[in-house]
Amino acid sequence: MAAMSRARTKARKRALDILFESEARGDDPLAVLVHRQQTDDAPPVPDYAAMLVRGVVEHRERIDQLLAEHAEGWSVARMPAVDRALLRIGVFELLWVDEIDDPVAISEAVELARSLSTDNSPRFLNGVLGRLADIAPHLRATR
Repeated sequence: MAAMSRARTKARKRALDILFESEARGDDPLAVLVHRQQTDDAPPVPDYAAMLVRGVVEHRERIDQLLAEHAEGWSVARMPAVDRALLRIGVFELLWVDEIDDPVAISEAVELARSLSTDNSPRFLNGVLGRLADIAPHLRATR
């Protein structure tokens, strides 16, 4: 079980890398994903990472709408890019990945923010994802 957890943590980090890179370059995330999957000199892209990137892309409009509604005092565009990508992954896992428990999705996003973003990011992500987790059963029912 712990090995699967570590593998998913690495996959989340890889998905974050792809989403962040695509936004920084103004490229399509799916094109970056395909390029990374075909490049030998880059770390491999686990299946779970690819699924996260595809899911975030597929549901991005709804994810960003939820973030805009629940990120108190922040527009999606004003968020640090790493936080924005982590929140998108977290919301996707909360609402569309049934085998991931809500607390796991939240704690994984918070831990990545702790190591990769600003000092305030873990608390910010925890707050936004926590608010969404509180209403996740309703949101899942209307997806």
